[in-house]
Amino acid sequence: MIDRDYALPLDVATIAAKVFMSPAHFSRKFRAAYGETPYNYLMTRRIERASALLRAGMSVTDACMAVGATSLGSFSTRFTHIMKETPTSYKARDHGAIEAMPPCFVRSTTRPRRTATAPGTTGAPSNASSQSSRIEEVSAPEAQ
Repeated sequence: MIDRDYALPLDVATIAAKVFMSPAHFSRKFRAAYGETPYNYLMTRRIERASALLRAGMSVTDACMAVGATSLGSFSTRFTHIMKETPTSYKARDHGAIEAMPPCFVRSTTRPRRTATAPGTTGAPSNASSQSSRIEEVSAPEAQ
């Protein structure tokens, strides 16, 4: 659901209901399976899709809105944290080598991989009582 509906405003309660789990149980199981919170996974997918749009020539603002981010500043900060460069510099960089690759290699090669937790997060296991059940840009960090 996250992979398919990444551009929609998703929340843990809605996703958990689809799989017949409580939000807290779903968050724990998701983190155990993917190594990150549902929000982090969602943001990684959004950044992954935005990087493809930027490579195709879309403006940073349009890419931000197309992937469901509501704040350009938060999007740029998250993009920079995950991709290790700003969206503008990523867009300006030559992507000729990527364009020559088969699509399956492009997805694998360009998939964002995090090595540290996002700003404002602890990196500790998800705790339903300390995290908001809302998966939005103001929440927390990625995987697959």
